[in-house]
Amino acid sequence: MKYTYDDIEKIAEFKSWSDKKKVDTLLAIDADLYCNLGIESSKTERENVKVKSRKIYRLIKSIDEYAGKILLRHER
Repeated sequence: MKYTYDDIEKIAEFKSWSDKKKVDTLLAIDADLYCNLGIESSKTERENVKVKSRKIYRLIKSIDEYAGKILLRHER
């Protein structure tokens, strides 16, 4: 199943998934957000992706504090 940004809250709540699988899926969603940006993307679109990415990183921090801190510290 292909997950999107709208599913990030559900993914964090999955009880049957390991923390690693949750983090990997959230990072795949984050990568997909950035891959869909292009040269012609407006500044607003780029900022929206950055805001969404930060929300994903905060969610990762609630799952794996160490990884989340690193991601937030080295944010683009």
